[in-house]
Amino acid sequence: MPERVTFPSTRGPELAGLIDEPEGTVRGWGVFAHGFTLGKDSPAASRICKQLAREGIGMLRFDNLGLGDSQGDWGDGSFSHKVADTVRAVEFMNADGREVRLLVGHSFGGAAVIAAAHDCPSVAAVASIGAPCQPAHVERIYDALVDCVEKDGEASLSIGGKALTLKRDFVEDVRAADLRERIATLRRALLVMHSPTDDTVGIDNAADIFNAARHPRSFVSLEGADHLLTERNQAARAARIISAWADPYL
Repeated sequence: MPERVTFPSTRGPELAGLIDEPEGTVRGWGVFAHGFTLGKDSPAASRICKQLAREGIGMLRFDNLGLGDSQGDWGDGSFSHKVADTVRAVEFMNADGREVRLLVGHSFGGAAVIAAAHDCPSVAAVASIGAPCQPAHVERIYDALVDCVEKDGEASLSIGGKALTLKRDFVEDVRAADLRERIATLRRALLVMHSPTDDTVGIDNAADIFNAARHPRSFVSLEGADHLLTERNQAARAARIISAWADPYL
């Protein structure tokens, strides 16, 4: 069973996480960042981290502010807070003697781990899965609400059965975030994974990330996968690829 943990977010409320520990020899430790509003128990997060644990890589996956079991209000967060809380997660693991060498991020979380790695000296390798090249890509999800947010300061957002509050600070923060320099100056091994048939975040995003990055960089096409990696064995396959690729950096 995964180990349940909590640690403080950069905003103050406690964030809830699960650590999937290897049953045998531990090859290394990592942190997983989930997609936009998905959470630590989403299929991609859960299946990838469990498979990596089977491969000997222990993983911390956690709910961002106001999602899942974490405290706080999602609307008080932003891309910057997601990045900062990913750094907090790494610091939490390192302080517990489980030095994090690997960051893995799915979708919006893929952009977050690229940005967070700069503030994580122990991290040697970063893997993104279906990530947008720019965080502002998520505005497509709430595009119809932007005028209301700009006028009233906030608006109700319903996504994936969750009732959330979209606030002006969130919209402005996402628009201001620019990953291009973060990608070019990553100075860590980077694995870009993307499905050519991803109709949520187009594969052109993967090309932009890969072209902006410096070596060591790798690209793997997740042929046949959907954006959320919900079909059988898609997430486990991605995890096995990450496990093999990350081996020199653990």
